[in-house]
Amino acid sequence: MINLKTTAPVAGARITGLGAYRPARIVTNDELAPRIESSDEWIQERTGIIERRFAGPDETCASMGAAAGSAALADAGIAATDIDVVIVATFTHRHATPSAAAEIAAAVGAINASAFDISAACAGFCYGVGLADSLIRSGSAKHVLLIGTEKISDVTNFDDRGTAFIFADGAGAVVISGSDTPGIAPTIWGADGSSMDAIIMQPDTFTAAREGVPSVLTMEGQRVFRWAVGSMGEVCERALDAAGITANDLSAFVPHQANLRITNAIVKKLDLPESVIVATDIQHTGNTSAASIPLAMAALRDQGQLKSGEPILMVGFGAGLAFAGQVALAP
Repeated sequence: MINLKTTAPVAGARITGLGAYRPARIVTNDELAPRIESSDEWIQERTGIIERRFAGPDETCASMGAAAGSAALADAGIAATDIDVVIVATFTHRHATPSAAAEIAAAVGAINASAFDISAACAGFCYGVGLADSLIRSGSAKHVLLIGTEKISDVTNFDDRGTAFIFADGAGAVVISGSDTPGIAPTIWGADGSSMDAIIMQPDTFTAAREGVPSVLTMEGQRVFRWAVGSMGEVCERALDAAGITANDLSAFVPHQANLRITNAIVKKLDLPESVIVATDIQHTGNTSAASIPLAMAALRDQGQLKSGEPILMVGFGAGLAFAGQVALAP
């Protein structure tokens, strides 16, 4: 019998570093509203968004992701050469192949890492947390660099009254490392591909390339809103049960920054105590899809509201209709 060489699994994994990159350009509601015959007040009432960031013409998912990844590495005190896997959650990387992860790994100096992208849109970061946790606990990796990065301004139709004001650009990253004690609880996740048309790129990338037209993101806003409000509270409750804690044990709630009204509905469903800090980064960052949760975590830490080592609940949801959530200890 052949005995395969294996690396000893570890008890758990935890987030050890956090980094963020926000483009310099601030775009207000007043800049976008005239094209959709709207107003700052209407946009704020509908979404909670006051302003968002758009990347410059020379900025890409990879360049923003590399900046956030380098910041997370510095925060964790981990050398890039010690990273075993780079995972990037994105749907707006400019190449179908090679991956953004491979480009970012080279840019940050993670020369010993495997690298791959995941496409789960707004749920992508939480999907990545679940994957990184499993890779580490199985012994396949000791340190994982996980990045959510999006340049959604490239695929936004600014004449579409339903989406022109929602999406934005940016990148957030975490380092996830092995730990003697678990710092990431089981991930609750799923998808409903029968509803793929609820949020979709139209036309598809290959048709767009063949016909020489841009791909744009389309969304049935009310349909997605009803799904998120009706389902994500239960997903959060299942994530809390999987972690063996209650809402009263949480330090912070960091949902995907899709819409402030959705966040408020989930908070009400969970009956969160006032002691739990709720991330509302969407007000100044917009919806950055896979980047939104790590960006929101970084914003809480900048405000002195993220308590290291305390449990936080994360949940992502969006196109697919994909969702994922888990409890983790804050970095």
